Amino acid sequence: MNKNRIISEPSSTFPVLDDALALAPIHLPGLMAFEAVARLLNFARAAAELGVTPTAMSRTIKILEGQLNVRLFNRTTRSVGLTEAGTALNASIAPALASIRGAIAQVSHGADRPSGLLRINLSYVAYRILVEPHVDAFFTTFPTINLEISLDNQLSDIVSAGFDAGIRLGRKVQNDMVAVQLGGMQQRVVLAAPGYFRDRSRPERIEDLLRHDCIRQRYSFGGRLFDWKFQVAGQMVQIDVQGRLIFDDMHSVVDAAVRGAGIAFVYADFTRQELAAGSLVRILAQDSATDNAFHIYYPHRSHMPGKLRAFVDFMRDANRPATG
Repeated sequence: MNKNRIISEPSSTFPVLDDALALAPIHLPGLMAFEAVARLLNFARAAAELGVTPTAMSRTIKILEGQLNVRLFNRTTRSVGLTEAGTALNASIAPALASIRGAIAQVSHGADRPSGLLRINLSYVAYRILVEPHVDAFFTTFPTINLEISLDNQLSDIVSAGFDAGIRLGRKVQNDMVAVQLGGMQQRVVLAAPGYFRDRSRPERIEDLLRHDCIRQRYSFGGRLFDWKFQVAGQMVQIDVQGRLIFDDMHSVVDAAVRGAGIAFVYADFTRQELAAGSLVRILAQDSATDNAFHIYYPHRSHMPGKLRAFVDFMRDANRPATG
């Protein structure tokens, strides 16, 4: 009888290996290749991340599948998906590999000279207000860090998508996340293009907005509309404005307002350039509304990568609210 045969129970997810095969080494690079493909669900991207060719990546996965005697991925010409066995293996090894990578990065790079690719997920609003004005200074300070910016108005799962951190309004994040405030509370103001009032009277009170075209915004596609709320004499007043345009991102709202399509209710920090150029003017200056502050959030780790620590500290200091 061949002592190298594989014995398995029908109900087991993984086969039980006999002693000879169980002693065959499964090297860390093979597990790292598997975790990269499982995380990205793309052989070419995983190969690029690890600095190998797609052919070498495929060969490594085949060797690992042969050692385990299970199929880890379902592959077609258009997609890659984890099998049940692959899902179970990934759930077991991914946290351990993340801890190993974090420890190695902390030791090898250190806080004094962090380096590598940093992937950040955030909305365009957060990028324009918090990150874009400081990118050049960040690169000057940390020349060995590369930034990959993903603009996304949805609340993406940064861990499953492979991002190092995300930035969004508020601090309602999962229990295993850390949230650090960037900048102060955001102030919403009422703006319009000067040409919009060529044939219209300017609103003097917030009630006057009911007689104007107001450009409205949803939180996301299909989500609820932003409320037009104001602090008036210490009380919160909400105006049910109307208008012919509705967008799901603030950038489009501002563009439409610049074209004279209506009145916008947006963040003052987001429209600094338009206000300075005079393409938008503030109306109802006595009335505004305060929204939450933006926060950068990232997974809680015992070893925080130096590149992420550098980004968090730099952006927090660069966006620190003025005092006095």
